[in-house]
Amino acid sequence: MGALDLHLEFASAQHGQAKLNVEEYAKGSLLSDGNYNTEKINGSNPDDYEKGIMQHGCPHYRRRCRIRAPCCNEILIADTATMKPSFSLCFIEVPNSIKTGKMKRHELPRHEVQQVVCSLCGTEQEVRQVCINCGVCMGKYFCGLCKLFDDDVSKQQYHCNGCGICRIGGRENFFHCSKCGCCYSIALKNSHACVEGAMHHDCPICFEYLFESTNDVSVLPCGHTIHVKCLKEMEEHYQFACPLCSKSVCDMSKAWERLDMELATLSDSCDDKMVRILCNDCGAISEVQFHLIAHKCQNCKSYNTRQI
Repeated sequence: MGALDLHLEFASAQHGQAKLNVEEYAKGSLLSDGNYNTEKINGSNPDDYEKGIMQHGCPHYRRRCRIRAPCCNEILIADTATMKPSFSLCFIEVPNSIKTGKMKRHELPRHEVQQVVCSLCGTEQEVRQVCINCGVCMGKYFCGLCKLFDDDVSKQQYHCNGCGICRIGGRENFFHCSKCGCCYSIALKNSHACVEGAMHHDCPICFEYLFESTNDVSVLPCGHTIHVKCLKEMEEHYQFACPLCSKSVCDMSKAWERLDMELATLSDSCDDKMVRILCNDCGAISEVQFHLIAHKCQNCKSYNTRQI
């Protein structure tokens, strides 16, 4: 825009950021939230439950078991207490990592996991919360169908039947939108624009699949979704329109007022030329005087327009 110095303040709070961190795949739920009942395991010593807690697992999950991947038969999840080479694979980073050869790269089918290995005694067994040999609890949070174990219950894990996966952040802080097909923050319950399958596509900036992303996702006023970090990168490059539909991602009224004042000081040699414009924000079509800098929507007064 040449001399126009429009340093816009990015009002990210207006499009409600929903923390949608995904834990893992699932089809249903057999859950334990950490309040397990030691009396349910016959012959077990309650003192064994806490043994080795937060000392095993990988950077993503603190759990006291390793998972045998049904796809490649590898035992996954590094043991941070011993870091034995034979148990050094992390199911999040290795099977589908760019460092893994293309022929061997694959997704771990979490819901098909059948066997786990206790990190304390090394006993391989069917998926369960408490080791059948030493009686240790392999994960304070446990989802039997997600095959998810995690000792760090501060994440407030919960299983969403609508999504079919375990999520974090506390069930009371989220609701499931059937049309959008995902869990959103309670703050968006009566204010977000529903878009069919809004979370079941790639981020328009980095192209990561949003539904399974472990990064925070923001819901834009138009209903489309994008990573919070990607939205911030757009801000840094003064891009304030949705990459998918071109609607403004925040309240731009102050910016349009400033642009009004700037344009009023500029002369235009095309006073007699009229053009038709489409407003990206409200969808209205207007006929306005041609201007080299920008065209203003006659309906909502937005400059987020295109010539048609």
